[in-house]
Amino acid sequence: MEQEVYHIPALLDETLQGLDIKPDGIYVDVTFGGGGHSRAIIQRLNGDGRLYGFDQDADAMNNAIDDSRFTFVYSNFRFLRNFLRYYGVESVDGILGDLGVSFHHFDDPERGFSFRWDGPLDMRMNRNATRTAAWYVANYTEQELADAFYLYGELKTARRIAAAIVKARQESPITNVEQLLAVVKPFINPRKEKKELAQVFQALRIVVNGEIEALSDFLQQAL
Repeated sequence: MEQEVYHIPALLDETLQGLDIKPDGIYVDVTFGGGGHSRAIIQRLNGDGRLYGFDQDADAMNNAIDDSRFTFVYSNFRFLRNFLRYYGVESVDGILGDLGVSFHHFDDPERGFSFRWDGPLDMRMNRNATRTAAWYVANYTEQELADAFYLYGELKTARRIAAAIVKARQESPITNVEQLLAVVKPFINPRKEKKELAQVFQALRIVVNGEIEALSDFLQQAL
């Protein structure tokens, strides 16, 4: 049951159709998560087919598929080429990336990905990483924060939010979700509160996990 609610695989049928799976092909799911996409791919492979599932979140390891055709790779997908070469793979028949955050992350207050309840400002996909969202909130300059909220959150009030954070952190550290919400809510449109708060958290998450850089590395290696 836990694997079923970890995350609902997005556009599953369309994804399988797009991959046009060959029974004896080699495939990569670079965002393994709950394994929903991967299980569906495995079902379409014969004994010669192979599937490699990447995930940098240790929680995803609990969902690893017990199948000789499957290999779980505990790593960020930005290291796609190195790990596939380690396993003797020089080319593949298809690669799947379901980018973003899973329901599992949003539903765990301790991970700090959601504004729905209080918890530490963490947001690390890889919990071995040293810098949490709280670190960036405490150490990024006002300009860096403004750029992040504007570029990755598409917030028109990015500069005002950044200035408010810098002012607030001088008085008291911002280390949990409720503290951050208290600072940013005055600059959020009440009629679009959920949407704009999601944009604030999305921007921080992208920065914390270096998602743009990782995506660039992944796409270049995928070729």
